[in-house]
Amino acid sequence: MAKPDHARADTADPERERNLLARKWAYLLSGVTVVSLSREGLEAELRGLLDAFCANLLDGSADTAPAERIGARLVSLGYVGEPGLRCTLEVLGKGLPSLAELRPPDRFAERIVLGLGALSCGFLIAHERSVLDQQEIMHLSLLKAVRDAQWNLKESEARFDEVVTTSASGIAVVGLDGRIVRANTALAEMLGRPAGALTGTGLYDLVHPDSVKALREALRTLAEDGSRDRVRQSQRLLRKDGDVARITLTASLLRDAGDRPAYFVVVAEDGTELMLLQSELSRQALHDVLTGLPNRQYFGTHLETALRRADPVHGVTLLHVDLDAFGMICNSLGRRVGEQVLVHFAQRLKAVVARERAMIARFHSDEFGILIENTAMTPDINTIVRAINDELAEPFFVEGHGLALSASAGVVHRPVRGIDPAELLRAADQTLRRAKARRRGQWKMFDPVADAADRRAQGLAVGMAGAWENGEIEVRYRPMVRLADGGLAGVEARLQWDRPGRPTLAHERCAALAEATGLVLPLGDWALRTASRQGEWWHQRLDFGLPVVAGLTEHQVTDEALGTRVTCLLEDSGLPPEQLMIGVPVGAVATSGVVENLTALAGLGVRVLLDEFGMGPDDLRAVEDLPVGVVRVARRLAEWQAWTESTFLGELVPLVRQVGATLVVDGIDTAGQADWWRDAGAELATGDYFGTASAPGAVVELLV
Repeated sequence: MAKPDHARADTADPERERNLLARKWAYLLSGVTVVSLSREGLEAELRGLLDAFCANLLDGSADTAPAERIGARLVSLGYVGEPGLRCTLEVLGKGLPSLAELRPPDRFAERIVLGLGALSCGFLIAHERSVLDQQEIMHLSLLKAVRDAQWNLKESEARFDEVVTTSASGIAVVGLDGRIVRANTALAEMLGRPAGALTGTGLYDLVHPDSVKALREALRTLAEDGSRDRVRQSQRLLRKDGDVARITLTASLLRDAGDRPAYFVVVAEDGTELMLLQSELSRQALHDVLTGLPNRQYFGTHLETALRRADPVHGVTLLHVDLDAFGMICNSLGRRVGEQVLVHFAQRLKAVVARERAMIARFHSDEFGILIENTAMTPDINTIVRAINDELAEPFFVEGHGLALSASAGVVHRPVRGIDPAELLRAADQTLRRAKARRRGQWKMFDPVADAADRRAQGLAVGMAGAWENGEIEVRYRPMVRLADGGLAGVEARLQWDRPGRPTLAHERCAALAEATGLVLPLGDWALRTASRQGEWWHQRLDFGLPVVAGLTEHQVTDEALGTRVTCLLEDSGLPPEQLMIGVPVGAVATSGVVENLTALAGLGVRVLLDEFGMGPDDLRAVEDLPVGVVRVARRLAEWQAWTESTFLGELVPLVRQVGATLVVDGIDTAGQADWWRDAGAELATGDYFGTASAPGAVVELLV
């Protein structure tokens, strides 16, 4: 037999039933509303509301306020709305009567209905209040947005007025009919009219008649063609005094709220100052700032024109002029004095060619170019260059310093027609270098033969590094012999450049080319290291104990790191220091640092040979003062002895012996030369007569 309802109420678990009802309520409610809680959080919140609702039903109180508060709480959970209220009433209306603790139904039915009604009433009141609050917030936000927009509009108008008022450009608002609605002071001043006088004036009445049609058509197109935002034209506006103001006019179209054309905004920029500025910038780009003379770029353009229009008989003359001792002036008296000297030099050059059709330009530093378009009355080159130096020789004072100057010049006179301007400038520059190679204050005329030779030599010099990399440059060896018996006294390392299909270059030529570009330092190190390793190889395998001779150039001898370089190569090669003999040009001895280098080499145990020895007293003094044990007579003296009957060279031997040195003679090519120097008392010799520079394998035959 079934148990009565109140019996089941005693055995049921109220907590479990409420949990199940709250979980169902949360699940269905989350499907129709948007709340800020998670599923677990919503379930916990609704369980608390359910407990409060059940407690109100169970205490039998007629107070509906708790149920109303539950409805208000639902509103505060989020966007619950009407679907959420309907879902709540449906879940609670079916679920509450099924709870065992709210039975029998006839006892709690009325209370449940009243409670749900109170919940609905509280929900609706809270929802209405929420809607009203939201409307109030929106209303306040709209009011704030309107106030902000009005303030921003006023601020924007104020900024616009400030920009228009203070702008240096003329600005006008022009109607579609061409009448000026508003114009700033700058535009009025640009046209020489009082401020405010342009309002109501027709824009086309201010434009030069020749330009009205173009402007009218441009504005019409701007208003009718939506593809363009603005037009820009160079225009001429009529000033009140009758003059013309050249301006750059830019017109933009303003549209109204319906996107219909409303006004033109016209901006006029004064082109006069702009043109002057552009002209000044162009002048500065083509002229030297210090002297005011044209620069090399401008000179090159002018040269091209001058060559085309040159007189077919007299042609043109190009002088590349260099101020002598300018570096000394700047170094001793300062850069500011040097700059004043350059200005003085430019003025003197102008004075010399004042009567000629000529252009003077400053190329760079203290180098200037002069182009003279010759006529029958143009003086000869010697007269012009002498006049330049005469002007400079007149002393002048700069900051209390009395200075007299001189200049050197390379001259190309009447170049061939059709010559490229760049080639002409190069020829003049190279001629200047040849003129300065002799002495200062000189000039030299362009010599095509000498120029071709210089270019070939320079081509060889700059291509030498590539040839070295390709293995065309090798170290060869020639014997140094005793004149008394022809026996071997040493082996000298020599550079040799074997050029495929072209003549081989010997050591002297290779050294001179490498010296010209600075390649001599790395190339010389390589040659010295190669010779040292080869000497050590001979020493180890053939018991070769004679010196390996390596001649250095002036550049190598003056290198401050020479001692360190030699120390490293001796360690690297293993060659005993006393078996290495370094040749030093006698002309380099007076150079700063050379004596210290030679002393350092002697300290290492390396033997020093004084090369290119002559008859000068300084040569003998160098032998006395330096740690030198061997001197080698210059090749030119041996050649001179071969074709002259003079015997004074024989006096050289006792002089060298007097200072305690061994004498080597270079350039012995014949038996007669060898006999003469042997009879004169020379001990050692080198030259083709005793053997040319050969590969290491050929030298072995001399050693065994």
